[in-house]
Amino acid sequence: MPGYGDSPPAEMVATAQGRVAFLDHVLQELGMRRPVLVSPSMSGRFALPFLLARGDQLAGFVPVAPVGTKDYTVEQYRQVQTPTLILYGDSDTSLGLQALQSLQHLPRHHVAVVPNAGHACYLDKPEDFHRALLGFLRQLK
Repeated sequence: MPGYGDSPPAEMVATAQGRVAFLDHVLQELGMRRPVLVSPSMSGRFALPFLLARGDQLAGFVPVAPVGTKDYTVEQYRQVQTPTLILYGDSDTSLGLQALQSLQHLPRHHVAVVPNAGHACYLDKPEDFHRALLGFLRQLK
């Protein structure tokens, strides 16, 4: 993602509105229609504003202990109608639980906790992570 890791800073993603526009552009360029957006950790800075602004363009949302959940209000979360699977590792006692506190206000959510896994539960317990993810995907229309 621009501005993260080893990528250079990018002015267009300095604001939430810019990050929404960037993600929208990526999805359009890829020709994706109603994708399921999987958002681990730092990608929450892109995915959460996109969900709140354009969640109707998504078939589903899978936040994996994303950052930035405290930046939005309960009322903003309650307006989102995108089916959501909140995923986190049970050993992630900071971001996982913090994200759950905010994201549990999404009206169409389910929660899956990956046992014996930390913040990067998809790396710690990939089979359990994928089992939960695939189960959620099967439920979507």
